[in-house]
Amino acid sequence: MLLQLKEAMVYGPVNSRRLGRSLGINLFPLRHKYCSFNCSYCQYGWTDYDAMDRLPSGSFPDVPAVMAVMEEALVRLAPHPPDYLTFSGNGEPTLHPRFPDMVAALGELRDRRAPGSRTAVLSNSSTVMEPRIRGALERLDVRIMKLDAGSPAMLARFNDPAPGIRLDDMVAGLAALGRVTLQALFAGGPAGNLAPEHVVAWRKCVVRIQPQTVQIYTLDRGYPGTGIRPATPVELAEICDSLPGAGVPAQVFCRG
Repeated sequence: MLLQLKEAMVYGPVNSRRLGRSLGINLFPLRHKYCSFNCSYCQYGWTDYDAMDRLPSGSFPDVPAVMAVMEEALVRLAPHPPDYLTFSGNGEPTLHPRFPDMVAALGELRDRRAPGSRTAVLSNSSTVMEPRIRGALERLDVRIMKLDAGSPAMLARFNDPAPGIRLDDMVAGLAALGRVTLQALFAGGPAGNLAPEHVVAWRKCVVRIQPQTVQIYTLDRGYPGTGIRPATPVELAEICDSLPGAGVPAQVFCRG
């Protein structure tokens, strides 16, 4: 079953396998998915690029509104603040027109209300080649950036990005960003990305990026696509075990 879209600007804290107690921040119009990818495995279903184009820029929540709701949440949670304050929500957070301003404001609010919390983002990496976005990402404590594909053909098939997004640009931007945690979802089946040649191409991209660590996982919730299946724990472990030899630490996140 697919998940329902977030219906609030701030949600949680949720217990995350990767971030502990994480307070989520949704920067998009409520009940709208706004993403630059259309992944067959997305827990929120398909992306409607045409509907995105029809949304006026004024429909996005502004910086003061988001920070006011965040401050209310942090006051409510005191004296036990969340481990992380995480930009995630109904799509790709960096697509918000004022994402750099959001990052700056969140840092100031965190320092004032929850100095023990860390700031983070869950991003599909589609905008990391843009200097203004990369500069904003650099201000966050943790950058969890997606990379599922190792070739332009696999990116097109598995992630179906919006026009103009190129794998080489993403990889170069991730390498320039530095201190990156890469997140990669692997799925089997005829429409998946588990074939040996695809994994080899992906690993070459990872070596170019030299992330701090790689988080490897598979399908765990509902998804809209066909021709894919969850990778087995053994398949995930084989991918993970191939990375330390290239100087890249990795970890599998799998319930099985």
